Amino acid sequence: MSTAYVVVTILAALWVGFSAFSLLRRAEWVVKSLMDYGVPRSWWTWLGAAKAAGSVGLLVGLFVPVVGVLAGIGLVLYFAGAVVTVLRARSYSTVVFPLLYLVPVAAALVLGFAA
Repeated sequence: MSTAYVVVTILAALWVGFSAFSLLRRAEWVVKSLMDYGVPRSWWTWLGAAKAAGSVGLLVGLFVPVVGVLAGIGLVLYFAGAVVTVLRARSYSTVVFPLLYLVPVAAALVLGFAA
């Protein structure tokens, strides 16, 4: 297990965990975006829980690799879906935000396979 993998995974997990916390506590800057993109309010808790589970899964993956791989794949799919949602809402100037979460998770996943 390389140092780069551990550092990137921990940072990605913290970053996604922050996103989950922000969504679950209904931070105004998150809620406004979700409403603009047309994401139903009934999904918000489930989306926050999915991010939180993925964040914890990345950390557990440092000790149980298969859990980390599954969490990484799940989060990559989650944030890819977020990119599609933003693009479908024609909010091209904000597509960078889900990418800011997707890239570190994908990097952790790639580094995990390389280790």
